Amino acid sequence: MDAAGARYRLIDHAPEGRTDEVSALRGHDVSQAAKCLIVMVKIGKKQTRHVLAVVPGDARLDLQAVKGLLDGTYVGFAGKEKAEELAGSVSGTVLPFSYDPRLELVADPSLLERPELYFNAARLDRSVALATDDYVRLAEPRIAPIVMN
Repeated sequence: MDAAGARYRLIDHAPEGRTDEVSALRGHDVSQAAKCLIVMVKIGKKQTRHVLAVVPGDARLDLQAVKGLLDGTYVGFAGKEKAEELAGSVSGTVLPFSYDPRLELVADPSLLERPELYFNAARLDRSVALATDDYVRLAEPRIAPIVMN
């Protein structure tokens, strides 16, 4: 983020991975948290794709919307082991960036309505507050509606 000139700050806090709890520790509304969920989508019988879905902390992911985006035949949350392998970090610390070519990054447009996003910094006791426009510039997510209304 430094090399790309991103506007961000680090926030140290007690170890916590649950979005609502860590948002309180960081001192912001839960809607400003970037909640990261890893989803498995089956395409027919032989192909499986994985999506890193990033939604506001107070929103619920619409699995059927993710399935529709990929023209899938089945959708579900990825198992913990597979999710951690693809994310490169443990559950509760997943970054809203994809560093694995097998993991497609999709962000809900409602996430981008806030000037700043908060997320754990690949560890439970440190978070990042990142300018939203810098997040979009650096992460280059596919923007699509993936939250339940």
